[in-house]
Amino acid sequence: MRLLIFLVAAATAFPGCRNGEPPGTYTGILEGTSIQVPALTAGRILRCNVETGDSVQRGDTLAVIDTTELYLQWRQLLAKREELVSKQQAASITLKQARSDVAYLQKKFERLKRLYESETTPRQSLDDLAQQLQRAKTARANAQNQLNTLEALQAQLDAQISLVRKKIRDSIIISPHGGTVATRYYEPGEAVPPMAPVVEIIDTRELMVKIYVSEAMLPRVRVGQEAVLRVNGFDRDLEGRVTWISPKAEFTPKAILTPETRSTLVYAVKVRVRNPDSILKHGMPVEVRLKYSS
Repeated sequence: MRLLIFLVAAATAFPGCRNGEPPGTYTGILEGTSIQVPALTAGRILRCNVETGDSVQRGDTLAVIDTTELYLQWRQLLAKREELVSKQQAASITLKQARSDVAYLQKKFERLKRLYESETTPRQSLDDLAQQLQRAKTARANAQNQLNTLEALQAQLDAQISLVRKKIRDSIIISPHGGTVATRYYEPGEAVPPMAPVVEIIDTRELMVKIYVSEAMLPRVRVGQEAVLRVNGFDRDLEGRVTWISPKAEFTPKAILTPETRSTLVYAVKVRVRNPDSILKHGMPVEVRLKYSS
């Protein structure tokens, strides 16, 4: 049905005025901004707070996903972190003792070296102390490496905890924009995969209508140009503006070709209209008349 409306709209959009429309009058379909709200966290849907057709505001809760498994994983990671903190404390004590041993043996070695140089102690005593000092330095290096390893593990574990916390927060699906719920893809109890859309929201605060302008009329169209929109059943015209002009030409859609128009080149043009009172609806046919400067 929408395709039929589009074909009829496109057929009336090209200049030629076969229906008696004045130059610069076109017909198109209003379109809002479609927002596919995804499930950032996979899982079973506990509840859905919206139905198709409901109006929502930014920040409204659309659905909630079960986080039992994520919560248990979070508790497990916290327990691992406590264990890791205990190991870090023990490694810090070991490193502190190793540094103290090195400092003590270093001073002792220097004193003994002076005695050896004054020929008051044998070389063997100096060599034995040098070996003890080297072993102490090795123990200090090992203790430092052990502590560094535990700190790196803690950084990884903290990142995992943060990731699980984010997944738990993302289990509450929040509306990123205001609009109308066009589609709800899942029911409570169903499992949703990660990044799959749960709800489609149509934002109709601003609407776009695409029209097609011929090569002959294109030089008179510019971005920012004013337009008047007319909708059947409304007692007043609405104001719009041209926001985009296609940089390339295209042929008249094949589905509506006639011997007179099959080689006609046209350019797509988008006209924006504000809709603060939600008067206009997505998919509504509208007549567009561009205001040309004299």
